[in-house]
Amino acid sequence: MRRIVGISLVCASMLCAENSVDIGSLVVEDVTTQVVEDISSDEIKSADLAETLMKHIPSINIVRRSGIANDIILRGSKKDNINVLIDDSKIYGACPNRMDPPTSHVLSNNVESVEVVEGPYDVENFGTLSGLVKVNTKEISKDLSGEVDLNMGSFGYRKGSFSVSGGNDNVKFLISASREFSNQYEDGDGKDFLEQQIAHSVATANRYSTTGLEAYEKRTLLTKLIFNIDDSSDISLSYNANRSDNVLYPNTPMDADHDNSNIYTLSYSKRDLGEYSKELNINYYYSDVDHPMSTTLRNNAVGSNYMTNNMKSSIWGAKVKNSLDLAGGELEFGADTSTRNWSGHYSNILNPYIRASISSADTQNVALFGKYEKSFGKFDLEIGSRFDDTSIDVTDETKRDRDFDSLNGYVFGTYNFNDTTKVFAGIGKSERVPDARELYFVNSGGAIVGNDDLDSVKNYELDLGFEKVFDSFSVKTKLFYSQLDDYIYNKAGTTFENVDAKIYGVEVSGYYLPFENFIVDYGVSYIRGKKDDALSGQSDTDLGEIPPLKANLSLTYDFGASQLITQVIASDRWDSYDADNGEQELAGYVVVNTKYNQKINKNLDVTIGVDNIFDKTYATTNTYNDITYVATGGTPVLLNDPGRYVYVNFKFSF
Repeated sequence: MRRIVGISLVCASMLCAENSVDIGSLVVEDVTTQVVEDISSDEIKSADLAETLMKHIPSINIVRRSGIANDIILRGSKKDNINVLIDDSKIYGACPNRMDPPTSHVLSNNVESVEVVEGPYDVENFGTLSGLVKVNTKEISKDLSGEVDLNMGSFGYRKGSFSVSGGNDNVKFLISASREFSNQYEDGDGKDFLEQQIAHSVATANRYSTTGLEAYEKRTLLTKLIFNIDDSSDISLSYNANRSDNVLYPNTPMDADHDNSNIYTLSYSKRDLGEYSKELNINYYYSDVDHPMSTTLRNNAVGSNYMTNNMKSSIWGAKVKNSLDLAGGELEFGADTSTRNWSGHYSNILNPYIRASISSADTQNVALFGKYEKSFGKFDLEIGSRFDDTSIDVTDETKRDRDFDSLNGYVFGTYNFNDTTKVFAGIGKSERVPDARELYFVNSGGAIVGNDDLDSVKNYELDLGFEKVFDSFSVKTKLFYSQLDDYIYNKAGTTFENVDAKIYGVEVSGYYLPFENFIVDYGVSYIRGKKDDALSGQSDTDLGEIPPLKANLSLTYDFGASQLITQVIASDRWDSYDADNGEQELAGYVVVNTKYNQKINKNLDVTIGVDNIFDKTYATTNTYNDITYVATGGTPVLLNDPGRYVYVNFKFSF
């Protein structure tokens, strides 16, 4: 099921035209997985991976906090309810305010593709509750090749990047690096971050103390090595570094002084070991994040006595997985383990240690998993199961250590009526433990926000759908219903509680080929989320951060040596929201983006693009109090998205 067996847009265009159409970052789908391809080659406007996914997958919405390092919502699920892997390794942001979500630690210029699994249909990885996002970085080529990109855009955006790859039959390597920076973007009304703060009547103490601050600077390095031991085995090593400085977050009280992360991976693969091992994989990874955030740039930094929250996060993990043919199907099974640490403390110039924000806590997991796939004529069946043993140990003796055991699994079936028509259904149960922030966090004023009595979240989900491919048109419809027991929810920024809830929705996607070399790619997502009962002392049963109806439309026309792509992203009014927990009604919007690519010769091509052509003023992100916002009159302050953005990119390839 996880193989990409759906009809891709490129394949469809080849059937309908003498010359195939290159549609850039296409989305390929199988039953449960969507794959966005060619990201490093085509998504040259911005390094923000969250923005890329939002543009291409209708069920993904962006959580905008800044000009960079934004978060995602997948089918109404967010934060730790979505499992994010980078080259099969994990990285967790250190910020309790989600300034550095996992997707922010790898930039689009280093990403080859992203696989998005919707639902609980993953047993290989710890913590997949409602979805899995697998980020695959650039692949190594044997032949010497490389590219240099130079990008310029509105709001003072500048970026330079390069990559080179090559090798021989024994060793292959890849090196990729980038540097970018930008001033504050302006919304459709021409207001930068400080001007938005003023327009929202943000208290003077929380405003930026000066004009013209740079919004962020980022530098990255990706290196890979593959050693081919023989025709059936190899060893791979990689290192991914991200360095971010002075990232502004205008509608929260603090900004990131820096955000530095490292990801190290080591893997060994052996194929054709015999009857009991078609392929054996052994993987190890380690990642860490250093993230101090402070009020340095705000008016409330009296003299030099500003407040800093010094946050650190790390995780190491190892996995052994074996696959073999069994009874006409394929069995995969294995074991994995990981230890995640999260800690932080407040300080200022006068006092290097005021109190812990998160007392050092280790989340240790050991698990066994297995998955079996088999076809019975026209019927494809997949079953999976996973057992987890998890302990959470905290250094603060006034807080409780926790232990959790869980047995999860799923069954998924697809009936193929013929090559162009299929129906599918799946049912599964998944679980994730509370993280250290939800259990132990203390805010800057000393109030205890974490709740060390929290239970783990359980997701019981049903998915149904069908897919039909016609000569020049396809349609795929998916419906899902997710019952969430002990869902972890933030009560007005004061504490976390368990509450039973449900999220359900429908997605429709496909393509249309009206004539040669022209493709229309479309998708619509509608989601609703409800608590079974309101939180104590509240009356609103709407779940926070459940985006309204969203539609994506992409039109691609290929001229041979050039290509024109126009995207339309539309959202309905956000009128179902959790008013008891900080959310507010947002207007709907329609945003139009376009870009034109021209190949000058075999080595050089130029891309010119405009995002938000009509300079629309809009906000994609609501204000659920799961993070700390600055507020005016008790109402959290919204952050508008960027206005019209014009950019040009020069790419030299060899």
